[in-house]
Amino acid sequence: MNTPKVLVTGAGGFVGEALVFKLLLDKQFTPVAAARGRTRLQGLCAVTPMDLTNPDTFPVLKGMHAVVHAAARVHVMNETAVDALSEFRRVNVQGTLRLARHAAASGVKRFIFISSIKVNGESTVLDKPFKADDLPEPVDPYSVSKYEAEEALKELAKQTGMEVVIIRPPMVYGPGVKANFLSMLRWLDKGIALPLGAIANRRSLVAIGNLVDLILVCISHPAAANNTFLVSDGEDLSTSNLLRRLAAALGKRPLLIPVPEWMLKVAASLLRKQAITERICGSLQVDLSKNLELLGWVPPVSVDKAFRQTAAHYQDMRTK
Repeated sequence: MNTPKVLVTGAGGFVGEALVFKLLLDKQFTPVAAARGRTRLQGLCAVTPMDLTNPDTFPVLKGMHAVVHAAARVHVMNETAVDALSEFRRVNVQGTLRLARHAAASGVKRFIFISSIKVNGESTVLDKPFKADDLPEPVDPYSVSKYEAEEALKELAKQTGMEVVIIRPPMVYGPGVKANFLSMLRWLDKGIALPLGAIANRRSLVAIGNLVDLILVCISHPAAANNTFLVSDGEDLSTSNLLRRLAAALGKRPLLIPVPEWMLKVAASLLRKQAITERICGSLQVDLSKNLELLGWVPPVSVDKAFRQTAAHYQDMRTK
């Protein structure tokens, strides 16, 4: 018996690739991977080249049950484009909308858009988390483009009847993670002294296993249709606690110096690194109550288990 097909865009990326592997294991759906370049998925499932800025590369979607759209021009700390917003809009808004129109015209039932918690805003007041239906407050070009894509997709859903689901993850981590999370692993592994032992913030993260589990639920759950969901591990951590527990997963004892937050902020201001300090010291929490109420969904993977999986992969790759 043939299972329904699901197109996953951005399948060469961290989230898209993990989702395809999950679909292959779960066997409820047959994944079709769309990626700009080569991926590790070659030979495991159907893989099609796709460039979001070139509609001529869009795959045939006739008979496809759903599209999970994880491809995007991603947020970077050091943006180099002269007109960053135009570049983000070209890919994240215009490219997304062209793909979604193609999906609707092809009879695709559901379009799942992987957005960003940055659509809600950059930070929260301690213990006052973002909720899925809060008024969005995007700030930078990346989050503005994601918000504009969300709004365009909602309008397309009204016009065509194709169901749209929006998922806004915070920082995603797991085996193979790169960027800031990988830097933390390296610092802890090397025993570098960090002045981060007295941070009393709260931040939501999401393990890749929890994110792809929610996506899988949203592919078919009737109550997911035309809704927006936030996602996290369900346990918010201070920066200090995160580092201690991640170090424990590595089998290390972290060297965390309890420098007061105000001193870190003064130093960051002098060095013009305020944005980095805000991420280290500020809070960003999300409320998962809507997921439980509508979908009966709770994160299946605990923080410590996810940290152990991430640390084990890091250590395995380090020895190769």
